[in-house]
Amino acid sequence: MLSGAKISVTVQSRKPIEESGEKDLVGTALKISGPEGDLIEYRVIGDYTYIRTDTDAVGKMTGSPVPTVEDLPPQAGALKDIIEGKWVKFDTKEMEKAAADGQEAEDSPAPAPSLDAKTQKKLVKALREVIAREVRFKTAGGEDDTEHITATAPFRTLVTELLDEIRPLAKDLPPGMELPTKKDLKDAPDAKATADFTLKNGELAAVDVNLAKLAESAKVKKLGLSLRMSDGTKPTAPAGARELDLKELMRGFFAGAGPDGAEFDEGTPSDFNGISDQELPRDEF
Repeated sequence: MLSGAKISVTVQSRKPIEESGEKDLVGTALKISGPEGDLIEYRVIGDYTYIRTDTDAVGKMTGSPVPTVEDLPPQAGALKDIIEGKWVKFDTKEMEKAAADGQEAEDSPAPAPSLDAKTQKKLVKALREVIAREVRFKTAGGEDDTEHITATAPFRTLVTELLDEIRPLAKDLPPGMELPTKKDLKDAPDAKATADFTLKNGELAAVDVNLAKLAESAKVKKLGLSLRMSDGTKPTAPAGARELDLKELMRGFFAGAGPDGAEFDEGTPSDFNGISDQELPRDEF
């Protein structure tokens, strides 16, 4: 699934990319493709996020088949467009608000921890020292102002030392980012991994890494991961995208047939007053 994958990312900003924050971006596009064609694509343009996906291909690749259009109820609305691989769009702020409301309903989360500027500088300095100590660099010139640099290091040793520098700051990392333990890293291969960097006129143009080196029992000897930097194309809003309503989407997911073949309607809280779970016919519901 991964060996033939290609991920393309384009961003457009009001400022130079290296100086840009999230608020400076005016357009973002991401596309994941496989040997059979495009799998998933989304674009964030202005107030809207646009999405399309080849659900059939994704289902086959992941081993989790998705419903067909014929399986959906009439009120599925824009959900049908998603299944058919058409562009749909939704209001980005409205979706973020709905997600935030859902989190608050479950439990009001504490503000995400962040590293202060002094701690960030200390961490970067420590990581640079590890890289300078463990990584061996080799430089070679090329044609047309091109330069090649290879960086080689024993994978387990490098990762272990990098994580040892990050571990004291774990409490300040965003929630859910659990670092591997030293015990976890014992099974990591300690083979030497090499990354090849290509610079064009002093700017990074490409990075190539052979991932097979990181799997000592790999059946293949080479599984290349390549990163290519190039001039982007301006992200544009796709024409004809149908607006996706969150409530409509939920109706599409949960609408279905009742015991007598009739479709359930949404109902309101008052419709269910006085009904206990013991009164529900469990064998039919």
